[in-house]
Amino acid sequence: MYPEAFPASKQYQPLNESIVDQIRQAVGEDALISDPERMQPFGQDASELSAAPELVVEVTEAAQIQALLRLANQHHFPVTPRGLGTGLAGGAVPVYGGVVLSLARMNRILKVDERNFLALVEPGVITLDLQRAALEKGLFYPPDPASLDTCSIGGNAATNAGGPSCVKYGSTRDYVLGLEAVLPNGALIRAGVLTRKGVVGYDLAHLLVGSEGTLAVITKLFLKLIPRPPAVTTLVAMFVDLVAAMRAVRAILLGGHVPCALEFLDCHCLRLVGDLLPFAGAREAGAFLLLEVDGAADVIQRQVEAVGAICLENEAVEVLLAPDAEKRARMWQVRKQVSLRIEEQAVIYIPEDVVLPLALIADFVDKLADLEQRYQMTIYAFGHAGDGNIHLNIVSTNLEDRQRVEEGIEEILGLVLRMGGTISGEHGIGIAKKRFLPLELSEESIQLQRAIKRVFDPNYILNPGKVFHSLEGMDRCCPV
Repeated sequence: MYPEAFPASKQYQPLNESIVDQIRQAVGEDALISDPERMQPFGQDASELSAAPELVVEVTEAAQIQALLRLANQHHFPVTPRGLGTGLAGGAVPVYGGVVLSLARMNRILKVDERNFLALVEPGVITLDLQRAALEKGLFYPPDPASLDTCSIGGNAATNAGGPSCVKYGSTRDYVLGLEAVLPNGALIRAGVLTRKGVVGYDLAHLLVGSEGTLAVITKLFLKLIPRPPAVTTLVAMFVDLVAAMRAVRAILLGGHVPCALEFLDCHCLRLVGDLLPFAGAREAGAFLLLEVDGAADVIQRQVEAVGAICLENEAVEVLLAPDAEKRARMWQVRKQVSLRIEEQAVIYIPEDVVLPLALIADFVDKLADLEQRYQMTIYAFGHAGDGNIHLNIVSTNLEDRQRVEEGIEEILGLVLRMGGTISGEHGIGIAKKRFLPLELSEESIQLQRAIKRVFDPNYILNPGKVFHSLEGMDRCCPV
């Protein structure tokens, strides 16, 4: 549960029997979940945040969403869209109760068009399933969040999720050509194009990508696919410390090399998962780089050798190849175990995902030890070194330390902004970070974005309580 209880809003209409019956008639009995025990998982995501919905509606088609949102406007109850609940910022938590709109059953891959390098999918499709479907046609869908085997394409679009491949291939937004969505008033629109270019009117498709379900409910996505890389190879390197590893990252990129993944683990992470690595001394290393290169086999062989040499020039104590599929899979499994092991051993666990300018990554990570000491917390640093996206898992073993840890996080975020970075790379703002929004955005920018929200959703029925600390006209009922 969130540290501050979510008070019930006096401005939203509770779901009485009459309203629930109207919803039932509009979407069908099979779509409703009203049993408290069955609804409980729908009130939380992968963060520690939770709130109880009054009703869950599991839809299978856009018409049900249209009918539900029309009723929400008529009776003024909130609707919280939800994918598969893997978010880390509380974006799918129903802070005002009302209806949780689950899109998990809209999970069809409608088309993989190898002639035009396109995929048409519903929002509940699991990201890994789309990748596999594309590979069967010799194509590639690059975005690969850490939870790609459990997260949905719609959720990825809601937060513009990225992953390790961002360094070379970009994030979800770069692959959304167009989409179909239901507006808060129940209207169905199509935005974007089916072509590689298109500049007719405002770019509504890319406005909706990253809007965290506050402006519309995405019902279909038209996604760009690319040719499948013919070969991939993996290199791992261990360093004396994280600063040396980050200098190596900068040197690799300045050398003209563009890996398809460039991940790192700090010494805290290595102490947790080093036992899983098939290298002697992994737990004692100061930092670890996991790097992948894809392309033509003869080209990437030369490239990975050059990258390995750069690592050795930058204080790598060991450089090893993991060229076969089994070893590659093992390396990535270790990388994915980090967050799980951190969460298992921490009483206070707060995940942040900041992004730094590439030239300043080493300077930033060099300051983390001092922040750990001053705020008596542990900072596990890992993530996407190639694009500056650093995941900071900040933990403490004592619940009484929460206020001090929160103060430390605010200082960390302030440092990120002073260095020209941003406070969220792919997790979104949701509930967890909205109090920090004014640190990065000007009041003028926030007011303009609130105005966009009012244009799309004048009655504030779609995913209220997210992104902004309060909404103009709703200040009296906003809980956090």
